[in-house]
Amino acid sequence: MAKRLIECVPNFSEGRDLSIIKEITDVIESVEGVKLLDVDPGKATNRTVVTFVGEPEPVIEAAFLAIKKASEIIDMSKHSGEHPRMGATDVCPLIPISGISMEETAEYAHKLAENVGQHLEIPIYMYESAATSPERKNLATVRSGEYEGLPEKLANPDWKPDYGPARFNAQAGATAIGARDFLIAYNVNLNTTSVRRANSVAFDVREKGRVKREGDPIVGKIVTDKDGNSVRIPGMCKSVKAIGWFIEEYGVAQISMNLTNIKETSLHAAFEACVTSATNRGIRVTGSELVGLVPLQVMLDVGKHFLAKQNRSLGVSEAEIIKIAVKSLGLDELGPFDPQKKIIEYQLRADENRPLVAMDLESFANETASESPAPGGGSISAYVGALGASLGTMVANLSSHKRGWDSRWLEFSDWAETGQALKDELLRLVDEDTASFNAIMDAFRLPKGTTEEKAARSEAIQAATKYAIEVPFKVMEVSSKIFNLCHAMAKDGNPNSVTDAGVGALCARAAVHGAFLNVKINAGGLKDKDFVNDILTKGHALADAADTAEKDIMAIVESKM
Repeated sequence: MAKRLIECVPNFSEGRDLSIIKEITDVIESVEGVKLLDVDPGKATNRTVVTFVGEPEPVIEAAFLAIKKASEIIDMSKHSGEHPRMGATDVCPLIPISGISMEETAEYAHKLAENVGQHLEIPIYMYESAATSPERKNLATVRSGEYEGLPEKLANPDWKPDYGPARFNAQAGATAIGARDFLIAYNVNLNTTSVRRANSVAFDVREKGRVKREGDPIVGKIVTDKDGNSVRIPGMCKSVKAIGWFIEEYGVAQISMNLTNIKETSLHAAFEACVTSATNRGIRVTGSELVGLVPLQVMLDVGKHFLAKQNRSLGVSEAEIIKIAVKSLGLDELGPFDPQKKIIEYQLRADENRPLVAMDLESFANETASESPAPGGGSISAYVGALGASLGTMVANLSSHKRGWDSRWLEFSDWAETGQALKDELLRLVDEDTASFNAIMDAFRLPKGTTEEKAARSEAIQAATKYAIEVPFKVMEVSSKIFNLCHAMAKDGNPNSVTDAGVGALCARAAVHGAFLNVKINAGGLKDKDFVNDILTKGHALADAADTAEKDIMAIVESKM
C-alpha cells in the first residue's frame, strides 16, 4: 500500500530577515516524520515559500507550529512587499502527493484550520478544494483587499472567517488554508524594466486575458455585453494566472505566473507563450525562475519538448534531459539551479538507500570481490542487464543522429526511450537484490526461544525468501525485454555499431541466466511449492527464450561484420 504523503507549502510574509525564517523552519523540522524540502526567500516580495512533506498528521502538526511561530515573530503592521498578502502566514495549502485523495486532504486542511482558529485566534479562510462556498474557492478573491482591507472585510457578515474570530489581528493578519492540486510558481524574465509592458505579456498569456476595448487596446472604451459586463479577450493558456512586476533585486521586469493545472498548460507551454507574446511586442525573454519545488515529470516533459523541437533523440539519460530543460528555460540566469534541491523526487530520493548504484566502478568491483556475500550474483546479473540495455540504447541514439537518417530520428528515439527505462529499472534492482539477501539474514537473526518467537521467525524467513525469489525473477523479466531492443538495433540500426547491439544481447542473456540461478537456489528454501513450481516454469521459459533471442541477434551481427 502506498505511503500516505501530503505536501505543505506555506507562504510567510518575511523574505529579508533570514533569522526569522530559520526560527519558522526550525519548528517545522522539530516534528518527527516531516522532511523540509525547500526554503525560498524573496527580498523584493518580502515573502518566503517553504515546502515540506510527510504523512498527514505530522504535516498538519508542523504547519500549526509554523503558523504559531510566524504569528509571534512577524508583525504585519510593519510589512511591505511586492506580492499580495494578508497575513504573517499568508497561505497554507496542503497538496496530495501519494496514497491520499483530494477529499481526504481537504479534511486535514479543515482540521488544521480549526486548530489554528481556536488556539491562535487568527481569522482563517478556506480556499480551493477546501473552500466552504464557491465564492471562496479562488485565492485571489479570498485575499482581495489584502492586509490593509482586513478590518473592513472582517466587519462584513459575508466575509465571516471559516474558523477563528471575526476580529482584526493586527500582528498576524489572516491566513488562507486550503487543499489544492500541485501548483507551479514560475517567473519569466524580460529584457525590460517596464511593468506596463510586462503586464501586457501577462495579459496575453493568462487564462483571464484582458478587458476588450474599442480602438486603442490601452485607453479605448471598454466593450460590454448586453448585461453591462465587461467583455474579455481570453489569454493563450488555460489554468494560468499571471501579472507583471519589476524585481529591483535583479533589475528586470518579470511575468509572475501560477500554473494551477499542469495537465492543461505545461511549464514549457507557458514559457513559449511568454516568448511569443514578448517577441510580438519587441521584448525578449532572457530566462526564467522556479519558485519552490517542481515534480520530476514536469522537468522531463520540458526537456523532451525541446529535444523534440531539435529532432533529437528523447532516449538520453534523465540527467541530460534535465540539463536541456534548465538551459532551454534559462532557469540558471538569475542564480544556480540545482536539480537535486529543486525537484521533489530528488529531494525524497536523497533518503533512499542505494549504496551500490552510488559507487564508482572500481569501488563496486572491490565491494563485490570482498569477503562479504553481498553483493553477489543477483546484483551482478541486474547490473550486467543494465549494461546490455545501455548498449542497445547507445546504438539507438547513434542511429537517431546518423547523417542521412534525419527522417528516422523519432523511430530510434522511441527505442532509446525504451532502453533507458529498462536500464533504470535494472539499476534499481541492483540494490534491491542485495536488500532481499539482507532481509533473509535479518530474519535468521530473529530470536527463537519461545513458541511465539519461533513462529514469528519462521514466518519472517519464509516472507524474506519469497522476496529473494521475486527480485531476481524481476531481473529476468526486465532483462528479457532487452532482446527486442538489441534485435532492432542489430537489424536496422547504425551498421557501424552492430557489434555493440550484439554485446548488449550477450549481456542480456547473461543477466537472465544469472538471475535464474538465484531464483532456483532461493526456491529450495520456500515451503509454498505452488509458488515455486509456477515461478520455475516461467523462469525456464524465459531462459529458453533468451537463448533463442541471443542466437538470432548474433546471427544478424555476424552477417554484417
